[in-house]
Amino acid sequence: MNSEDFVEALRRHVGDAAVEDMIANLKQPPSRRVPPAERARSDWYNALSPEDAKHVNSVIATAVHEAMFGVLAVLDGARTIDDEGGRFELAYLADQRVILNDPQAIGLHDLLNASS
Repeated sequence: MNSEDFVEALRRHVGDAAVEDMIANLKQPPSRRVPPAERARSDWYNALSPEDAKHVNSVIATAVHEAMFGVLAVLDGARTIDDEGGRFELAYLADQRVILNDPQAIGLHDLLNASS
């Protein structure tokens, strides 16, 4: 696995899945005992026009993308979360060790934007 494969897998298996799960939960919340606030959101969503639901789905997708972008920017060192000046190293271990967030290569957050 290389950086491009990692970002594509993350986008597909985490990002797209989060969007699909959130929309599915809005349409029909799981569980027999749905909390009142979740039931109210579902009722509201299901009452939306198709055009309005499309806009809500787009907002969900944008929020998921922004969260993933932020995490990848932290892993790349483009966004800091401490004052110590350290850096994260993300490695994929299989037959060999591959640094996925190599500071000399294109950033993971940039790859995410390129794949969107």
